[in-house]
Amino acid sequence: MRFFASAIPALKPERALFHVLPVPYEKTVSYGNGTARGPAAIIAASSQLERFDGTSDPGAEGIYTWPVLDCSGKAGKVIDRIAFSVERILRMKKIPVVLGGEHTVTWGVIKGYLDAGVKDFGVVQIDAHADLRDAYEGDRYSHACVMRRVVEAGVPLVQLGCRAYCEEEREARKKYKVLSFDGVDLVPPGIDRIKLPKTFPSRIFFTLDVDGMDPSVLPATGTPVPGGLGWYQTLGLFASVAGQRRIIGFDIMEFAPIKGFHAYDFTAALLAYKLMGIVARGSARVRRAARRGGR
Repeated sequence: MRFFASAIPALKPERALFHVLPVPYEKTVSYGNGTARGPAAIIAASSQLERFDGTSDPGAEGIYTWPVLDCSGKAGKVIDRIAFSVERILRMKKIPVVLGGEHTVTWGVIKGYLDAGVKDFGVVQIDAHADLRDAYEGDRYSHACVMRRVVEAGVPLVQLGCRAYCEEEREARKKYKVLSFDGVDLVPPGIDRIKLPKTFPSRIFFTLDVDGMDPSVLPATGTPVPGGLGWYQTLGLFASVAGQRRIIGFDIMEFAPIKGFHAYDFTAALLAYKLMGIVARGSARVRRAARRGGR
């Protein structure tokens, strides 16, 4: 299956800007389950999209879908496979769009960037949870620990929309200098733009756990928390980051389809495509600026 196969022609990987990598990894979910079915549901629903996203045609940049990643075996081996696949995409100078799967997948993605020698990049996270525990239920590869692995690797982090975290995670934020705009800071006043510090890296990988959005918008996730971001607020926050920095990839994690409620599959697919559009328009601005600078 290909992302948006109904309207976007099959391309060789070198001709597509966006490289969709389905990673149906699910080993440590701690409440509801079903994230292993997320990538396939998103890809299937994507064929119901419109190519015009309301502003531009992201599909014109080309979308290539990789085969589903083998997620069998121990967590460390799967993380290495994810990292290898992401590194391969980066070597082609393309933009990874990773579909999970539980949030543990993101550590494999970030490891791929590090293995590819990508420097001076930070992570911006939309999530209901901080995911900064050192271990959860004895597992350091738990989905509740993924951002701890990221900051331990020296990658700067900004968190958006969090509203469920423990004291250990609050202390980890201080220790690793994590900048946070929690749900209580963003949702009641309807804030859809944030300002990154001048010292934050010029390149951003954006990780979006769908439980960062309010369950009234997207309840299809294993760990829903009330008080989350709205649809336009989520897109606005992503766009505000893209307007300040270069997005070098993104993922959508923890989507767990609900049988019989295909509206949520479509919502997740549209979210992926909308984010591609924001990134594509940013890339076009960079190319135009480069051409002007060369004259």
